[in-house]
Amino acid sequence: MLTLFTNRYQAYQPPQGVPVRITLGAPRFKLPYSLTHAVRELAPRREYFSRTLPEFTAAYRADLDQLGAVQIADRLRKIAEAEGDHRLVLLCFEDLADSTQWCHRTIFATWWKDITGDAVRELSPPDDHYEQGTLM
Repeated sequence: MLTLFTNRYQAYQPPQGVPVRITLGAPRFKLPYSLTHAVRELAPRREYFSRTLPEFTAAYRADLDQLGAVQIADRLRKIAEAEGDHRLVLLCFEDLADSTQWCHRTIFATWWKDITGDAVRELSPPDDHYEQGTLM
């Protein structure tokens, strides 16, 4: 079993699950938790950031399609098995509480749901309408 969540580095808390970096670069600020896992294949290419959101989304989703859900799930399952926890929290930098921000983690979550049917829930509060959920 694999349960995926997304969050930002600054909002993650250890009870949420295993933190997994999905950015090219690691945070340059001190984290109050250990970040031992990274899946760089889920990080968008640097050149995508100069594109419009529709262009970025199309390019990033094409990369995900090329990797494939089976390969991604296998990579993530290995982390879950190593940690003994099926809950993985995919982390990046953007603060989605700022309505002007968008992020590759939400694009990944939509792609994952489209391909596998499994939802990937964001754990940091978006805007003013945070929906409380269960982690266990």
